Amino acid sequence: QVQLVESGGGLVQAGGSLRLSCAASGRTSSYAMGWFRQAPGKEREFVANINRSGGGTLYADSVKGRFTISRDNAKNTVYLQMNSLKPEDTAVYYCGISNIPTTRRDFYVYWGQGTQVTVSS
Repeated sequence: QVQLVESGGGLVQAGGSLRLSCAASGRTSSYAMGWFRQAPGKEREFVANINRSGGGTLYADSVKGRFTISRDNAKNTVYLQMNSLKPEDTAVYYCGISNIPTTRRDFYVYWGQGTQVTVSS
């Protein structure tokens, strides 16, 4: 079983940047990894994913051009660089592991506990 721990969240002003990290307890090089977020009263939604090698990425339209997902398989860690943050980006951000790179939440078999990102206007 793989355990995931997110970090890097916090409070930032609109237009600012944050970098989230997700460290895994085991090897993740055999898995795709993704970031999702959940705002109060809303369902968890897809943000970005990255394939096993890191050569393929996919983003939600709402974050395209502002967020960048990357991974370091030697460190079993996936990152989410978030720039030009907006108040509507406020949410708990979760990383997950899946066997394929997908936007479907139900394909992710392991999840972290989440990290809060709050963007003030």
